[in-house]
Amino acid sequence: MKNLLKKLLSATLLSFVICLPAHAAKTKPQYFASDPAVLDFVQEMVSKHGFKEAELISQFARIHPNPTVIKFIKPPASPLQRSWQRYRPRFLNELRIENGVRFWQQNRAAITKASAQYGVHEEIIVAIIGVETIYGRNMGNFGVMQALATLAFHYPPRADFFRTELEQFLLLARENGFDALEIKGSFAGAIGIPQFMPGSQRRFAIDFDGDGHIDLTASTEDAIGSVARFLEQHGWKAGEPIAVPAIVEREPERSLIEAGIRPSLKTSDLAQQGIRSSAVPDAIVTLVDLVTPGFETEYWLGFENFYVITRYNRSSFYAMSVFQLSQEIKARMERQ
Repeated sequence: MKNLLKKLLSATLLSFVICLPAHAAKTKPQYFASDPAVLDFVQEMVSKHGFKEAELISQFARIHPNPTVIKFIKPPASPLQRSWQRYRPRFLNELRIENGVRFWQQNRAAITKASAQYGVHEEIIVAIIGVETIYGRNMGNFGVMQALATLAFHYPPRADFFRTELEQFLLLARENGFDALEIKGSFAGAIGIPQFMPGSQRRFAIDFDGDGHIDLTASTEDAIGSVARFLEQHGWKAGEPIAVPAIVEREPERSLIEAGIRPSLKTSDLAQQGIRSSAVPDAIVTLVDLVTPGFETEYWLGFENFYVITRYNRSSFYAMSVFQLSQEIKARMERQ
């Protein structure tokens, strides 16, 4: 019965594609709806979530795999060594600092409200939005449904993750009444000013401007509130520190670095191994190594809030960029 259903669906698709303009059929011959795996996905969305089969097939019949998405998502053939000095200027630069100050000034009320409600430092909210999209300037021009389908069905290393995000995106589109084929985002399917993946948007985004719906693309207030709520939901500790420089008397044992990004090391134990900071009381931290080939490694102690920032992007370089950008913006604000 299932094989018969697939044949009928394929026949329906074929008749749809035949009706497409001749130039479209020639330049885009492999539409998603001709893929049996996509048809299985459609049936799952119908049975699990009550989607209309014909509508989903029609949408998938209008998009095809995007090779640029695969090109961007793949790791480089010859990966570069980790380099903090190469990574840092991408996000800590005058463009993001100057525009961060302006963004904070223009949205002061919403940022203050979000910080008070969720306990997140105001400058961290600003810095994350600056790192992600330069305050909404660069939200991506990829069709989100096409990008997610490309990764779900043509990128085996992370197919399960992107298949789930495609499911979440279609639910998000239905819940908000927008055309799934019209939404633009990053090559990985992230959406809006804060670049939330669809699953994160459904779980953590909030209607912060009170207009009755969540819009992370057009509503700066919704974006601000959603970033703060995301961090709060991942364990942000109000009023607690994020990271401090470490004074290292000798090269740390590799096991301290390999302990992971989640704080698990006692500062008292680290002090016995020649790793300390005058600004840190007895606490649980992670040892962060900011490596640059050919240069002395820069070490920091990261607290729970540093770890929470890595839930947005699972990289210590990313979290440190957010933190240091936040400090630069805050210092510039205080001089205004």
